[in-house]
Amino acid sequence: MLKITNVSKSYDKVKKAINEINLEICPGDIYGFIGHNGAGKTTLLKSIAGILSFDSGEITIFDKSIVKDNLEAKKIMAYIPDNPDIYEMLSGIQYLDFIADAYGVDLEKRRNLINKYAKMFEMDLVLNNPINSYSHGMKQKIVIMSALIHSPKVMLLDEPFVGLDPKASYLLKEVFHELVAQGSLIFFSTHVLEVAEKLCNKVAIIKNGKIVANGLTEEIVKDNSLENIFLELLNES
Repeated sequence: MLKITNVSKSYDKVKKAINEINLEICPGDIYGFIGHNGAGKTTLLKSIAGILSFDSGEITIFDKSIVKDNLEAKKIMAYIPDNPDIYEMLSGIQYLDFIADAYGVDLEKRRNLINKYAKMFEMDLVLNNPINSYSHGMKQKIVIMSALIHSPKVMLLDEPFVGLDPKASYLLKEVFHELVAQGSLIFFSTHVLEVAEKLCNKVAIIKNGKIVANGLTEEIVKDNSLENIFLELLNES
């Protein structure tokens, strides 16, 4: 379980970027995280990933504190930012091996998973090419593959579908279902509300640093649409 308890963060000690956030994401959840630009989505994701320190509260990943047990928590997590920085002078396969080495993935397992995902995302013919020759979408695919080859129990993604073509987006959704069926959990931000409504069993909506709605998607949407619910909450004073 990913448990976020009363987490707050301010960059200027005046305005809180995230304000007493409380969420629980359980194994099997595909949890969508929705909010306007500047609402606090990326701040929370980076706090969970251990990239940003936060001012108060607690974040645990399968009972491991991201503050006190940082390394142990990160071993079972994968984080994909909205604009990944990768070593572009490496080839695709060199980058994947580098990540696999960092996570201690044995040779047989990594080869099987690299072959699986390279074929799935149609990257098998370009793995030996330098990453700086890749298109934006290809770079996004190689970063996704690097996150998957150590079989994370927790996947955090910031706008994962941006830059992917429709086929790759569909395949990524299938991978999400495969992972949660194996007991992983997925927490991702998106502006594509239709995707969130169809894909996620749960959603959270953040506005000005505070969670204004969260829970089962069907209970939040009811007979409306996620887009309408989001806009109504956004327009409330």
